[in-house]
Amino acid sequence: MQKLFLTFFYTGLAPKAPGTAGSIAGAIIALIALHYLHFSITSLLLATILITIVAVREIDKYEAVSNTHDSKEIVVDEVAGVWLAIGLTTGSMIEILLALIFFRIFDIWKPSVIGRIDREVDGGLGVMGDDIVAGIVAGICASASYKFALTYLF
Repeated sequence: MQKLFLTFFYTGLAPKAPGTAGSIAGAIIALIALHYLHFSITSLLLATILITIVAVREIDKYEAVSNTHDSKEIVVDEVAGVWLAIGLTTGSMIEILLALIFFRIFDIWKPSVIGRIDREVDGGLGVMGDDIVAGIVAGICASASYKFALTYLF
């Protein structure tokens, strides 16, 4: 059950780019929840908080047993990050796509505080922390880009 959760239904076991696979899977679930199941943005943000709290604890347990840190197969952090990014938008299809793109850019690039958290914070908090901050920055960028495009380009 732990592996199912940490790999987000085994998307983290993708042979290439497991973080991207987990992020895309998370974005698809958010899209389905928002547009087809009529969840609110608030519900998505609450789910992000819940998954983050559970993930920190489960990652700590996993790392203690496996003697590893931030294993590539753990992608629940990407899911939480992309949900947070999407949760900071209006939830339109274009903003969801922008949030996913910006999230992957910041999660891979790891500028500033994001990289510092990734390098310096141990355990589940470190694994989740950089993605949470990347999600916040990505959500702000996605929302701002979308609003800029609507205001000045269309």
